[in-house]
Amino acid sequence: MNINLIVIGKLKEDYLRNACAEYIKRLGRYCTFSLHELNECRLSDNPSEKEIASALKKEGEQIRRYAKGFIVPMCIEGKQLTSQELSEKIMDTGVGGESTVTFIIGSSYGLDPEIKAMGSLKLSMSKMTFPHQLARVMLLEQIYRSFQIAEGGKYHK
Repeated sequence: MNINLIVIGKLKEDYLRNACAEYIKRLGRYCTFSLHELNECRLSDNPSEKEIASALKKEGEQIRRYAKGFIVPMCIEGKQLTSQELSEKIMDTGVGGESTVTFIIGSSYGLDPEIKAMGSLKLSMSKMTFPHQLARVMLLEQIYRSFQIAEGGKYHK
């Protein structure tokens, strides 16, 4: 199985980069993992709705180049799943003949509506708001946990 993670922006903190690297290393046992860090569009200090929409559209154009397979945009209005349900969804996708699952984390202003519309499953981590950089670590951990659940590993208790 192939797991792609498309993210807008780069990790700034070493501890977050290290955490991501650890989960990516662990995922190597279960899948081919690809990370695509794309540039965030710069906005003014107090951007207008039009400026935000334009930036999201440009970011969406970058995302489209890498989005393939079963596409999972991360968005606040997405469905909330348990770890078990996410595991089942990823495994069912593979059993259903789709070899690639692509997760997408947008910028602090979210994702272009057209990218959301491409989604096979819109996913939300929580009703709470998390920094996008931390969300990346959390998502990687949950993907790793999904494979552990499917394998019957001891990681998920």
